[in-house]
Amino acid sequence: MNKTIGLMLGTLAAATLSSQVLAQTTINVSSWGGPNHGINTIVWPTWKSWIEEATEGRVTLQVTEDLGPPAAQMALVADGVADASWIFHGHMAGRFALTQLPEFPTFEDFSSEAASAAYWRTHQEHLAQANEHRGLEVMAVGVHGPGQIFTGEQVESLDDLTGKRLRVGGGVMTELANAMQVTGVALPPTGVYEAASQGVIDGAMLTLEGLRSFRVAEVLPNTLQVDGGFYRGSFAIIMNPMVWDQVSAEDREAIEAVSGESLSRLFGYMMDVSDERGVAFAEELGNTFTQASEADIAMLRDVNDELIDQWADKVSRGDLDAREALSFFREQLAVAAEGDSIESRVAQE
Repeated sequence: MNKTIGLMLGTLAAATLSSQVLAQTTINVSSWGGPNHGINTIVWPTWKSWIEEATEGRVTLQVTEDLGPPAAQMALVADGVADASWIFHGHMAGRFALTQLPEFPTFEDFSSEAASAAYWRTHQEHLAQANEHRGLEVMAVGVHGPGQIFTGEQVESLDDLTGKRLRVGGGVMTELANAMQVTGVALPPTGVYEAASQGVIDGAMLTLEGLRSFRVAEVLPNTLQVDGGFYRGSFAIIMNPMVWDQVSAEDREAIEAVSGESLSRLFGYMMDVSDERGVAFAEELGNTFTQASEADIAMLRDVNDELIDQWADKVSRGDLDAREALSFFREQLAVAAEGDSIESRVAQE
């Protein structure tokens, strides 16, 4: 081959490759929870794989950790510091109210995957009209696993918690803590280990996955639990709308097909897996697990009914009936549980 022609072909190939690289859209994701948290080892890698496949490589994700604390994630995305992130609604007191819907205890076991799918359907059918996520694109919603109570000293009943200082994160868990006459200490889950090890708190209301992800089992070795959890936590995966608008219509449609309920299921599946790992880790350390008594559960049911009534009266407006939305969510729990699990589509760690 003539050297000149070879050089021209080489230059053309390099230019073509360069244009393809430049044409690729990278969504910069801010993440918190630690490098071993399931959001970083399961959700982001899997969603990235789905997006790259759906857009034939035109769009990808890049994850950066520690851009800010959990409560700052929404602001980071809204201000354009990050393109996307995951948020816990309880961290933004006063901004979100409808998102308490999946947090109320049911006193029945169900998977976070099914709950997250049911939550997405409820969000689309009932909650989105209230526009609580104004200024943000909601790519998915989800719930964590059953929130239980972890303590330094073993407790047998809720009476043993009176006056104790427990970590709370906002939302329904804070209201339940008040009803149980404990002193709530507002802390992100990432701060529980240090606060407990220094004696700042006597315990924490947190998820089972936190036993491992946040090393809670090492400092709070006793768990008081109820079926389905004392509460659940509400989350969303959000994106900056200006970034979203810069993605082509074709690729937005492709990404939406692997977001929404699929991404919500993925989030819930991650929480289920993380809970299992948390319990296994705690059991290896010899932690104790105590089931709440029927008397305590009866008391909690009464408190929960009052909280639901107060919440529904406060947030219902116009065509939005909060009680109807909650009923729809709980109906969808059973329906979603019958659907195919996302497990077979999860990227290998």
